[in-house]
Amino acid sequence: MVQSEIQLGKQGITENFITTLKNHFNKHTNVKIHVLKSARSDKESLKKYEKDILEKLGEKYTSKILGFSIFIKRWRRSVR
Repeated sequence: MVQSEIQLGKQGITENFITTLKNHFNKHTNVKIHVLKSARSDKESLKKYEKDILEKLGEKYTSKILGFSIFIKRWRRSVR
Protein backbone atom coordinates (compact mmCIF):
# COMPACT_ATOMS: atom_id res chain seq x y z
CA MET A 1 0.00 0.00 0.00
CA VAL A 2 1.26 3.45 -0.87
CA GLN A 3 1.70 5.93 1.93
CA SER A 4 1.05 9.61 1.64
CA GLU A 5 3.64 12.26 2.51
CA ILE A 6 3.21 15.84 3.73
CA GLN A 7 5.50 18.47 5.25
CA LEU A 8 5.27 20.36 8.51
CA GLY A 9 6.82 23.81 8.20
CA LYS A 10 7.50 26.84 10.34
CA GLN A 11 3.80 27.63 10.88
CA GLY A 12 3.49 24.44 12.90
CA ILE A 13 0.26 22.60 13.50
CA THR A 14 -2.64 24.74 12.27
CA GLU A 15 -6.27 23.92 11.56
CA ASN A 16 -5.43 23.88 7.86
CA PHE A 17 -2.65 21.33 8.46
CA ILE A 18 -5.01 19.04 10.42
CA THR A 19 -7.66 19.33 7.68
CA THR A 20 -5.07 18.41 5.05
CA LEU A 21 -3.91 15.48 7.17
CA LYS A 22 -7.47 14.17 7.56
CA ASN A 23 -7.98 14.45 3.79
CA HIS A 24 -4.89 12.30 3.23
CA PHE A 25 -6.40 9.65 5.50
CA ASN A 26 -9.46 9.44 3.22
CA LYS A 27 -7.34 7.56 0.65
CA HIS A 28 -4.43 6.18 2.71
CA THR A 29 -3.97 4.43 6.05
CA ASN A 30 -0.37 5.61 6.51
CA VAL A 31 0.92 9.18 6.34
CA LYS A 32 4.55 10.30 6.64
CA ILE A 33 5.08 13.83 7.96
CA HIS A 34 8.46 15.42 7.20
CA VAL A 35 9.29 18.01 9.85
CA LEU A 36 11.33 20.72 8.15
CA LYS A 37 14.33 22.45 9.74
CA SER A 38 12.38 25.67 10.16
CA ALA A 39 9.82 23.89 12.36
CA ARG A 40 12.14 21.98 14.68
CA SER A 41 14.74 22.94 17.22
CA ASP A 42 15.53 19.49 18.65
CA LYS A 43 14.08 15.99 19.10
CA GLU A 44 11.82 17.21 21.91
CA SER A 45 9.95 19.47 19.48
CA LEU A 46 9.21 16.38 17.35
CA LYS A 47 7.69 14.61 20.37
CA LYS A 48 5.56 17.68 21.08
CA TYR A 49 4.32 17.76 17.47
CA GLU A 50 3.55 14.04 17.60
CA LYS A 51 1.52 14.44 20.81
CA ASP A 52 -0.40 17.46 19.48
CA ILE A 53 -1.25 15.76 16.18
CA LEU A 54 -2.55 12.62 17.90
CA GLU A 55 -4.68 14.70 20.29
CA LYS A 56 -6.31 16.53 17.39
CA LEU A 57 -6.87 13.42 15.23
CA GLY A 58 -8.47 11.19 17.86
CA GLU A 59 -8.17 7.67 19.24
CA LYS A 60 -7.96 5.69 15.98
CA TYR A 61 -4.39 6.78 15.24
CA THR A 62 -0.92 5.71 16.37
CA SER A 63 2.44 7.24 15.56
CA LYS A 64 6.15 6.58 15.43
CA ILE A 65 9.15 8.92 15.09
CA LEU A 66 12.07 7.96 12.83
CA GLY A 67 14.73 10.59 12.29
CA PHE A 68 12.94 13.86 11.61
CA SER A 69 9.78 12.21 10.29
CA ILE A 70 6.56 11.26 12.05
CA PHE A 71 4.71 8.22 10.74
CA ILE A 72 0.99 8.08 11.54
CA LYS A 73 -1.23 5.05 11.02
CA ARG A 74 -5.03 4.93 11.08
CA TRP A 75 -6.73 1.87 12.55
CA ARG A 76 -10.32 0.72 12.11
CA ARG A 77 -10.96 0.66 15.85
CA SER A 78 -9.78 2.76 18.74
CA VAL A 79 -6.29 1.81 19.87
CA ARG A 80 -6.46 3.17 23.42
